[in-house]
Amino acid sequence: MAKEQSLDNLWLAQILFDLGGVQFGSFTVSESAVSSPVFVNPKVLISHPVALRVASKLMQQEINLAQSLRRPRVHPFSLVAGVPVGGLLLASAYSLETDTPLIYARTRPEGTGKRGIEGRFTTSDTALIIDDLITRGSSVLETATLLEENEIKVKDVIVLIDREHGAAGRLRYHGYNLMSILKLDVMLNHYMSKGLIPEETYRTCSEYLRAKRDETSGS
Repeated sequence: MAKEQSLDNLWLAQILFDLGGVQFGSFTVSESAVSSPVFVNPKVLISHPVALRVASKLMQQEINLAQSLRRPRVHPFSLVAGVPVGGLLLASAYSLETDTPLIYARTRPEGTGKRGIEGRFTTSDTALIIDDLITRGSSVLETATLLEENEIKVKDVIVLIDREHGAAGRLRYHGYNLMSILKLDVMLNHYMSKGLIPEETYRTCSEYLRAKRDETSGS
């Protein structure tokens, strides 16, 4: 049962791997349009209700910790907003877990739905943005812009996985605080230590991540 599963981010990293949500090879990362040796798809968690619940609880645990500090690192919020599509799935789980109202920021017209916000809100609301995976942060910034156009304040963003492509610094520049449950290097270290990936794959991915960090720190 979910209540018996400890809140362990490495357990979640393992489940992602077991579900086929982490693959190695040559992939195009959507935001950066460059070749990446690792592909991560957190949306596979919807097939594992316990893991989805653990992901929600880990986010809540991180938020509670950040809010309990002498100088809180998270502002109070009255709503959660999911970034489509993966972030909306995760935000829905978080909303159910915490009884926090959910809104959906539709950044592009879809079918009969226009660009706008689904769900109830007031102009005094502050929203926590939730996404499943972040690379450079473009989708999060797009969502934040739409929320602020509707006079919903945005201060903080939480994601399940940070690919470490400079999103934290980019969001900070725009005035947003980024928190993450897992970082890609932590996941890679776990897979290597468990013998799930060969040393060559680990080295290739680590060099790729190092190059991305150097690239963003110099920009």
